[in-house]
Amino acid sequence: MREPISREARLALDLALTIRHDGNGGVADDLTDPAGLTAWVRAHPEILPDPGRFTADAARLAAVRDLRAAVRALFARAVRPGEPSPADAPRLLPVPEAVRRLNEAAARTPTVPVLNWPEGTGPDVRQQPVRGGDDLTSALAHAVIAFLASPDRDRLRACHAPRCVRYFLKDHPRQEWCTPSCGNRARVARHHQRHRTTA
Repeated sequence: MREPISREARLALDLALTIRHDGNGGVADDLTDPAGLTAWVRAHPEILPDPGRFTADAARLAAVRDLRAAVRALFARAVRPGEPSPADAPRLLPVPEAVRRLNEAAARTPTVPVLNWPEGTGPDVRQQPVRGGDDLTSALAHAVIAFLASPDRDRLRACHAPRCVRYFLKDHPRQEWCTPSCGNRARVARHHQRHRTTA
């Protein structure tokens, strides 16, 4: 078993997983309207300083959906040589375009250097967002960049169980699917396929 995944990895995955199987053979999108984005942000209090006061509008929704398209394209690149999620395969952004979108979103929050110099240690400088510069897409982009630059990226996989469109982090060397239920569906599909070909 691996260590628990980082906050950044969880946030990046959760953003990508707002596109999911709808239970009826299709794909559902949790971010179809501003209310969906508002609910998603409020369910992820680590994104913004005061998520309870966040209310999405059409512009924020468009920006987050644009970022999500870039994230899923970069996830598809990260899982190579494996196949991307079936939800992404027909409409992936070119990688340079996805990288450009991600970097532009990350640049929306200006930062300032902040000096910290506790007694008995050397000075330390860290970048801190400018007050009032809490941009949702920027915060998400920072998390995605941290995840894609981390060793956790090598564990990223696309689930290829029937009807699944999720990405997941592989926790065990023999793990092939995102959840046990996807593993069951894949085994049942293989069983039916074998019996169809032998009949």
